[in-house]
Amino acid sequence: MKKQIIVISTILALIALVITGCTKREVVTDVKPIILRLAETHGADFPTTQGDYEFSKLVQVRSNGRIKIEVYPGAQLGEERAVIEQVQFGAIDFTRVSISPLAAFSENFNALQMPYLYRNADHMWKVLNSKVGDDFLASLEPAGFVGLSWFDSGARSFYNSVRPVESVEDLNGLKIRVQESALMVGLVEALGAVATPMPFGEVYSAIQTGVIDGAENNWPSYFATSHYEVATYYTIDEHTRVPEITIASKMAMDKLSKADQKLIMQAAKDSMAFQIKAWANYEKEAEATVAANGNEIYRLQDNSAFQSAMQPLYDALSPELQEVVKDIRAVK
Repeated sequence: MKKQIIVISTILALIALVITGCTKREVVTDVKPIILRLAETHGADFPTTQGDYEFSKLVQVRSNGRIKIEVYPGAQLGEERAVIEQVQFGAIDFTRVSISPLAAFSENFNALQMPYLYRNADHMWKVLNSKVGDDFLASLEPAGFVGLSWFDSGARSFYNSVRPVESVEDLNGLKIRVQESALMVGLVEALGAVATPMPFGEVYSAIQTGVIDGAENNWPSYFATSHYEVATYYTIDEHTRVPEITIASKMAMDKLSKADQKLIMQAAKDSMAFQIKAWANYEKEAEATVAANGNEIYRLQDNSAFQSAMQPLYDALSPELQEVVKDIRAVK
């Protein structure tokens, strides 16, 4: 009898265990995060890359880890032009690039980077954060891109390894590297120099070996790439303020829900303040380091001759782009 009671108790315990297991069974779901890639030309410590990381962090936090944007600095995924093409066809999801090469996809970008266009940096940001700036972002969609946000890249100036440049005549005959942009070629040639389109990563060795005499860029780029080591003459003429832009592949964005697209677009805009501050700090550091290195730095007191040389570029703009220039200059 005792043995039967033990057997019955055991059976009841097993039944209770099965019932309990059924009622408390947890549904385990294997949700893999969405992994997206962002290509960056500059190194990990550069202000634009720091802005990329801030963008990535905001997306991951706001999606509770559901969306992860992996940043690849130092041109790991390719040089700028090649990366843009890969973003266009969905092989890469995002990239941060200068607006100059994007003029090949949206002509309006030529107006946005015209020389001596902005009164100052504050004027440029008022333009970019207005409807004018939003229209520029939207103009990329037919080419397969989604314009997300703007990053600071300061003002671009000339540097070379041959001689000081204090006048238009001093630029005559110098071989100056430019981005792969018809406008930048025209700008340099209008000043009497020889424009030489070349990938950014090749500039140091090209100056060092005499293939080119110099280039034009902002303080952080001049410093971070060590171009200041081989091109010791820097002229602050600030001929253009060419902002950086973060773009997404339209193909990649279309695969996401509307909510996720909105989350990403807002995170990109919210990363701007972080990058702008990082840029300002790094710009001061770069200028101080270059000066301490003994480089010869010249600041133009009067750039009227440089501005006059640009008039043919403005005259050559289509009527539509001339209207865009008027809209930009009208922003107060």
